[in-house]
Amino acid sequence: MAQSILYIGNKLSDPKANPTSHKSLVKGLQSEGVHVYSASGMKNKYLRLADMIFTFLINFSKFKIVLIDVYSTQNFWYAIIIARFSRLFNKKYIPILHGGDLKNRFENSTYATTKLLENAYHIVSPSQYYKNEVINLGYHKVDHIPNPIFIKNYTFKKRNQFEPKLLWVRAFNEIYNPLMAIKALEIILIKYPSAELCMVGPDKDGSLETCKKYAKSKDLPVVFTGKLKKKDWTYLASNFDIFLNTSNIDNSPLSVIEAMALGLPVITTNVGGMPYLIEHWIDGILIDKQAPEQIATWVDWILQNPDQTRQIVIRAQKKSTEFRLG
Repeated sequence: MAQSILYIGNKLSDPKANPTSHKSLVKGLQSEGVHVYSASGMKNKYLRLADMIFTFLINFSKFKIVLIDVYSTQNFWYAIIIARFSRLFNKKYIPILHGGDLKNRFENSTYATTKLLENAYHIVSPSQYYKNEVINLGYHKVDHIPNPIFIKNYTFKKRNQFEPKLLWVRAFNEIYNPLMAIKALEIILIKYPSAELCMVGPDKDGSLETCKKYAKSKDLPVVFTGKLKKKDWTYLASNFDIFLNTSNIDNSPLSVIEAMALGLPVITTNVGGMPYLIEHWIDGILIDKQAPEQIATWVDWILQNPDQTRQIVIRAQKKSTEFRLG
């Protein structure tokens, strides 16, 4: 008889967008012969919680282990509630840590965090950064399992020269500071009038409109594509030569790993888990947050030093294969 588990997390899916990590993991588990009960795909947050609890209760005799996605947003409390149900019904549970701001959530919700982590069967962290943070909190049953990418889906492009063609891929959210990329472009244009910026991603908190207004007011060459399927933006990436990650808070973003696999030199803010992923001047460039002038300086360096940049790109592509799946 196949092993059965319950997986609680973000099951919301948009047929026009990329599959969620929840959906991808369910698919992977099923391919290994595991029967997965999962929740929830409800858009309304109250109905989503109700669906999670209902799914737990009607199936509690069929599974022994519960996987629980843990986010830093209000979804954090879904994890806390399901973990409590798991303890009540003597089920082993495994929190899977997500979200760039999870450290602050832990600090601001200490009692709930303690209950969640100290009673966990194991803890899974997609980044070495959060593994270390959890260990520092005193919990040692934590495994680092990186976010995987299907490396065969990423075509590495060898660039002999680099142009000031910039690509940014993320949700438009204040914590990812998209405006910093546009302000960097504004500086770059002084020396490189042909510079351009493409920004890919959906709006989350009104930041997209803020960015559009700023770019329009300064007459800057910025293209906003909205959210694209992975295959579309990775194909689009071949038209650009430098990848920007401008976050104020971050973990180990998949888009950065994908950019490394595609052969784009990465300039990223040195926040959160980024120094665990990028080694400065070895396989990418680390800069201060809120420092668009540093982006401009390093873009200039890349353009003036193509041979050294190619070596950075080669090492970055090699590192990206450590995350490969398939």
